[in-house]
Amino acid sequence: MICPFCRHDDSRVVDSRPAEDGAQIRRRRECTECGARFTTQETTLLNIVKRSGASEPFSREKVIAGVSKACQGRPVNNDDLALLAMRVEETLRATGQAEIEAQEVGLAILAPLRELDEVAYLRFASVYRSFSSLQDFEGEIALLRAAPSTPASNNSLIKSTTAVTSSGK
Repeated sequence: MICPFCRHDDSRVVDSRPAEDGAQIRRRRECTECGARFTTQETTLLNIVKRSGASEPFSREKVIAGVSKACQGRPVNNDDLALLAMRVEETLRATGQAEIEAQEVGLAILAPLRELDEVAYLRFASVYRSFSSLQDFEGEIALLRAAPSTPASNNSLIKSTTAVTSSGK
């Protein structure tokens, strides 16, 4: 890392801390030449490759905006959408890839959205999968009935977070 004060190209890390829910690391550095201290932030990149071939950084806000349309009139609040976007990002980052196809983002949205609200899931899936007939809807509804989602799994994350918080850890 180049020192912003003397432009020397070597520094040592004095302290490292996670920031922004672990998505970034803040490092306090000290220049080995002049002794000045400065802070850097490291972020892992997650780019989305669109159908056109263009690439852009992943955005939780875009996930929320896309899913919120499917959730109109449903009992889903902003916190639910923020948690869904976080789960989608975690799923995509877990692949270990720096670039993800836009199609994969949509697939990563489907499972948590189904757990959140099956009607919103059906709305989103109908657009995402380009349903063109009544049979497409009937087929998806049959799949929903065959393997019902477990909305209790959403509460398990909240309960485990509450248990950790209340135990003082």
